[in-house]
Amino acid sequence: MQNVVTEVSQVFLDPTFLAIQFLNGLQLASLLFLLSVGLSVVYGLMNFINLAHGTLYMLGAYIGLSVARGSGSFWLALIVAPIFIAALAAVFHALLLRRMQAASPMKQILVTFGLIYVGLDVVRYIWGDYSHSIPAPDFFAGSVHLLGEVYPSYRLFMIGLGWFVFIALYYGLERTRLGAVVRAGVDNREVAMSLGLNIELAFFLVFCLGCGLAGLAGVVAAPVLSVYPGMDMSILVLTLIVVVIGGPGSLRGAALGAFLIGMFETFGQVFFPAIASVIVYALMAVILLARPGGLLPVRPS
Repeated sequence: MQNVVTEVSQVFLDPTFLAIQFLNGLQLASLLFLLSVGLSVVYGLMNFINLAHGTLYMLGAYIGLSVARGSGSFWLALIVAPIFIAALAAVFHALLLRRMQAASPMKQILVTFGLIYVGLDVVRYIWGDYSHSIPAPDFFAGSVHLLGEVYPSYRLFMIGLGWFVFIALYYGLERTRLGAVVRAGVDNREVAMSLGLNIELAFFLVFCLGCGLAGLAGVVAAPVLSVYPGMDMSILVLTLIVVVIGGPGSLRGAALGAFLIGMFETFGQVFFPAIASVIVYALMAVILLARPGGLLPVRPS
């Protein structure tokens, strides 16, 4: 028994093993960031709780599935799906969001929670109640050798894409006029509007962009996690935790929250699989007790 324990401990403490798990954590963090940044900024800007954000992630995966199968191109799916989801978000904004923005948080939760089941039924009606997969693009279909181990190239692509989106969004918020308007609206919406800034247009564009990123996340996740009805629910909870601990409305908070949850979830599943979810919830509780507004809130508490 002692020999078994020793062998297991040697595996878990092996630097190569830990490095591979760290990369797995970064891969999950990148996916969570793509999902959470739109949800976080939309809530910070509009005080709107969109529980159907995960449904857009699922729809993006299915749209990407149809485009990839019809065209044979993963890259075309990676372009078309986010655009389609952003257009769908524009319709959602015009028909529902503008009316719901002033509603109570409970009403927002109930309406968007209902949309989850609408999206689920739409997916089942169009694509069936089966699991599908999108093959990774040929360029990233193989593996690379890292620290003497084989690691899938596509997972490295996911990590790189997450970093690229973060840098692009950070530049957009810090260096462009739209970013300045968005930051002003998050800090103090009333003052920004009194200065003549078109906050409504900025919010609309950010909402569509955030939803488009959810669709992008769906396509990106498909080769790794597969595509199936209800895939949104399995990741929505982690996404909400990322938003809460990072600080609603904060781009850097979404990135930091995604990194922490990605790491705790990954290493928790490796070392303590029976209580991995409990560890994530405990982390959230500790952070909220210490910093109720999140780690990097836009409005310091």
